[in-house]
Amino acid sequence: MPEPVLEVRELRKVFGDFTAVENVGFSLDEGGSLAIVGESGSGKTTTARMIAGLDPATAGRIAVAGEERGYGRGRRRERRARGRQIQMVFQDPYASLDPRQRVRDAIGEAVALHRRHLPAAALKSRVAELLDLVGLDDRQSRSLPKSLSGGQRQRVAIARALAAEPQVLILDEAISALDVSIQAQILTLLAGIRTTTGTALLFITHDLGAIQHVCDDVLVMQAGRVVERGAVTTVLDTPQAPYTQRLIASIPKPGWTPRRRERGRAA
Repeated sequence: MPEPVLEVRELRKVFGDFTAVENVGFSLDEGGSLAIVGESGSGKTTTARMIAGLDPATAGRIAVAGEERGYGRGRRRERRARGRQIQMVFQDPYASLDPRQRVRDAIGEAVALHRRHLPAAALKSRVAELLDLVGLDDRQSRSLPKSLSGGQRQRVAIARALAAEPQVLILDEAISALDVSIQAQILTLLAGIRTTTGTALLFITHDLGAIQHVCDDVLVMQAGRVVERGAVTTVLDTPQAPYTQRLIASIPKPGWTPRRRERGRAA
């Protein structure tokens, strides 16, 4: 069998007297997709940041394509190597974009960072490929971030991440700030990218309803620990852990509308 593109074993993160992540492990194959779900404070984002090399792990093993990484801050060369292997897309794309830089220049800068000796014509061609991959046209490529919608800015952030040709793309609540219809478009986009490029997706979210559209497997985290894992369809249809059952019960059902208090009635 081919080696997993990402392997995590016994990952742990301690902040002083507080253990944020304890004994988390999983593997992710090339072109695979895994969701890590849980409420705020469950440890899912801390786990993602350790894998991306943004925070050092207290203990555990992280290997990309069989190569073990010391995911502390490390030297500049090590950080650049990690950046080529693993990229991360965050909830707020506007915060990661230079408001003075046009879209095509922002993407071109990312391409040049990871492919330093690429001729100008080839760089321009690669930028055009990435724009097409994320569904942005020429007019949008000449725009500043403030002129774009939230969904379009997230497409730019995804294109910049893909400029490194990473083996793993981590999406940390990347659709949670978008309208439902735009969320669906971004999920469809990500599913297509996974198929087209073979990039593995690690999807960090609190939204169990969204993961079935793009992920094969899921880990459910509570208080820093994995409480359930399995195929998305299995976990959503027959959750075993009480915590997972509560999360699924909180998903609005079709036809559900909020209950409103009647005027004049006591609270």
